[in-house]
Amino acid sequence: MSFESFDLDARVRAGIQAAGYDQPTPIQQQAIPPILAGKDLLGIAQTGTGKTAAFMLPILQRLLANPGRGVRALILAPTRELAEQIHQATRLYGKRSGVRSAAIYGGVGKPKQVEALRRGVDVVVACPGRLLDLSGERSIDLSQVEVLVLDEADRMCDMGFLPDIRRILKLVPNRRQTLFFSATMPDEIRQLADGILHHPVTVQIGVIAPPESISHALYPVSSGLKKTLLLAMLKRRGGGRALIFTRTKHRARSLARDLDKHGYRVEALQGNMTQNRRQGAIDGFRGNKYDILVATDVASRGIDVVGIAHVINYDVPDTADAYTHRVGRTGRVDRTGEAFTLAQPEDEPIVRQIERLLGRPFQRRRLAEFDYGGFNPESVPKNGNGKAAPRPSNGHERRRASPAPRRTSSVRRRTRR
Repeated sequence: MSFESFDLDARVRAGIQAAGYDQPTPIQQQAIPPILAGKDLLGIAQTGTGKTAAFMLPILQRLLANPGRGVRALILAPTRELAEQIHQATRLYGKRSGVRSAAIYGGVGKPKQVEALRRGVDVVVACPGRLLDLSGERSIDLSQVEVLVLDEADRMCDMGFLPDIRRILKLVPNRRQTLFFSATMPDEIRQLADGILHHPVTVQIGVIAPPESISHALYPVSSGLKKTLLLAMLKRRGGGRALIFTRTKHRARSLARDLDKHGYRVEALQGNMTQNRRQGAIDGFRGNKYDILVATDVASRGIDVVGIAHVINYDVPDTADAYTHRVGRTGRVDRTGEAFTLAQPEDEPIVRQIERLLGRPFQRRRLAEFDYGGFNPESVPKNGNGKAAPRPSNGHERRRASPAPRRTSSVRRRTRR
């Protein structure tokens, strides 16, 4: 299948060409036709599958086919980074269309956003909190919205936005097309989808487990040796960008400073930074100013950076779902990547959950020639049978066999969103 089969407006096709797209991804193949037909859609898909284009290309087609005035499409996103990413994608896809968009999110001043709305926009990409602020100030009118998109709805729920979403639903017309995207479907997300979608078409692509284009390895380590082990791993790794996740803002800042002292081109990304600094960190990472980004989970979704070779979980995430979204920054669509996790003995319960998600045990590795002192990395976490993994006999890295990573798609193109 090619994009030509969708019979899109020439101006939309020009945007596809500008984005460098060749053939549609699986979610685009399945989602675009029903969206073009005006149907509500429930899309269950991970990040990196091409869902931004899956909903934005049909929205542009709709706006061009039936011209109108006011905010006609509203896309809700959980984070500033994802909102900005969708906004930039909209500008790219619609650069020949004349369709105008604005990004609305907190952490930056309101005046520029209000001015953009006053000049007139067709598409608004917004985080719920700032959108409600502007609505309360009568700076935005949502009465003309024809298409409502909830992107990464499970993440919005995790961040406590569900009450805000329900308030926003009262501000948009009841007669509208609603597109609902989520990587997972916990009960409260399922209930929300059931309440706002009308006879939806369901599209499900590669859900729950991370893409098979990612290989996974676990490095057991004690708390006192974790930073030294990370430095040894970074010294031995090949090229490409590395994204390192920590559990707290303080640790992200501290670890980034330590890596900087060791000569690495590194920046931190965490929630206490201003929006300008956060965007500067992302742009620097994307533009090769930094080779390493040390981030909290604020970066686990919506960061579209090509060429992340390694994701390293310096701290094991709190949930298996969080693991999926962290490691989803590598191995995106038609690329392969590696995910390394540094695990302490007390991390065993969540490691078990992640292994159930993966459907197989982690590769458990001991870094060759690294001085573990009195710590035995083969002792914990235990393997899937509850037994301690045996000590390797030769001192080299021990790897438990697991299926070789496979490419998730034969579809080829330069970049995707």
